[in-house]
Amino acid sequence: MGRIVAIDYGRKRTGVAVTDTLQIIANGLTTVPSGELVKFLSDYVSKEPVDLFIVGQPKQMNNEPSENMKYVEAFVSHLKRTIPHIPVEYYDERFTSVMAHQAMLDGGLKKKKRQEKALVDEISAVIILQAYLESKKYKL
Repeated sequence: MGRIVAIDYGRKRTGVAVTDTLQIIANGLTTVPSGELVKFLSDYVSKEPVDLFIVGQPKQMNNEPSENMKYVEAFVSHLKRTIPHIPVEYYDERFTSVMAHQAMLDGGLKKKKRQEKALVDEISAVIILQAYLESKKYKL
């Protein structure tokens, strides 16, 4: 089995998380400038087996797509053209930034570290990936 890669896409930078090869555990990988993301992912899949990309789907509280969705869709379109052999799925990313901040607080990170937006993006990607894995575990 290959890894699952989760992507918390942002206009400036993007958090990336991956599973282990058994697709059990989600781990933060890195934060990448969004303009370099497709190249980073191309390089990553040339070194590691990847079965699936999960992309955070930005939604508003009323379940409508947020204004950031147009940027996410443009990125996904580029990703599918560049790496067509790996499927892409969307997963709801509502509240992941709030949950990431809470995880940082609960983890005892100092205020200076909690203010690092790149770390928040990476943790958000981990939360998206973990939620995706949990949702698959309970489907029959």
